[in-house]
Amino acid sequence: MKITYYLEVVSSWCHWADPMWAGLRERYADRVEFRWKLALMDASGLPTSVEQIEWFYRRSGLMVRSPYMLSPGWFEPGLAEYLAPNLVAEAAKDFGVEDDRARLAITHAALREGRKVGRWEVSAEVAALATGLDAAALLARARSPEVEARARAATAEFHALQVSQRPTFVIESAIGDKAVFSGLAAAEPLIATIEAMSRDEAGYAAHKAHFGGPPA
Repeated sequence: MKITYYLEVVSSWCHWADPMWAGLRERYADRVEFRWKLALMDASGLPTSVEQIEWFYRRSGLMVRSPYMLSPGWFEPGLAEYLAPNLVAEAAKDFGVEDDRARLAITHAALREGRKVGRWEVSAEVAALATGLDAAALLARARSPEVEARARAATAEFHALQVSQRPTFVIESAIGDKAVFSGLAAAEPLIATIEAMSRDEAGYAAHKAHFGGPPA
């Protein structure tokens, strides 16, 4: 079984969902393949002013009962995309950092510390410090056409799901079942689905053990 997490590095709702994601990874480490992919936001999904972003942060912060409010300091008017934080996080995979360390460090720098992660050097410095990678090499890879193409392809996959919210989680079982959860930051629905799919996988395995494969 595998679960894919489609995210935007500067998304507040992805930030709120990250502890749930970490809990799932720990709970199902030996049963489920976990991976994350980028779902870049364009101008239509980004705030247009500090006042607007603060309004959204107050709403989401209250919904998740957060003891802290997110910082809007990362926001830079006029940027239609935040390629730097996303592509730096993606580029870290090419140096063997396929877990969440790079992207979580950038998200924290943006949403908790208010750092300008839309600037390439800032995101590269933050990710390099968190992962031990060389900042210059990471920056060069992040700005490569190959990494951007990969991010665009993942974003196209996200849109092909016909969803619009980040986070989005896609759970796929070994027997071809698939469930899509878009916009949820709660663990319970995903846990219930993983358990249900696991039972079905076990049922198929038991049937095969008793009767073998299907007739030709």
